[in-house]
Amino acid sequence: MQPLTFRKNILFLFFACSLILPSCGDDVFTPKPRGYFKIQFPEKKYQQFQQNGYPYQFEYPVYAHVDKDSVFFDGATENPWWINIISDSLNAIVYLSYKEINASQPLAKLIDDSYKMSHYHSKRANYIHEDHVFHTPNHVHGLYYEVGGNAASALQFFATDSQKHFIRGALYFNTTPNVDSLAPLNTFMRKDVEHLVQTLQWTR
Repeated sequence: MQPLTFRKNILFLFFACSLILPSCGDDVFTPKPRGYFKIQFPEKKYQQFQQNGYPYQFEYPVYAHVDKDSVFFDGATENPWWINIISDSLNAIVYLSYKEINASQPLAKLIDDSYKMSHYHSKRANYIHEDHVFHTPNHVHGLYYEVGGNAASALQFFATDSQKHFIRGALYFNTTPNVDSLAPLNTFMRKDVEHLVQTLQWTR
């Protein structure tokens, strides 16, 4: 009987060690919650964009610079007044495309084209919400579009005087779209877009 008892004791010790040893090792993996890099946002200050010959002016952030846009889907832009407002430190770009309202491009067509461009992102979006209509003291009227989910552009808008001028804007980030990680950036940049719209003026 003694050998059998000894054998049971050995088996018990082996089983106990098999439970204890993994918890004592240095290579135990502990899952960590998903996190994102903390973003240091710059102080909000604005400067004037006012160039000779341009049919509009507005205020934009001091931490951004304006580049003239010369290409649209591998073709030339419709006129020389298309620009990009680039915030390098935030990997953000606001694209502004200007169009003149005329007989071949009536306001209704331009609004419809803007609507279609915004809904182009619906393949990657959870929803597209026509956020709200705006009217400013500078005779600027328009509409914001909020694009939900992992869309390339979460905020777009159009602005017009309903007679001659029409601007379409879209906010993009030079990174893989992720609704969670980009949420703070979208909130921060939305204020800059809204400031641009509120200070937008037609110059001719």
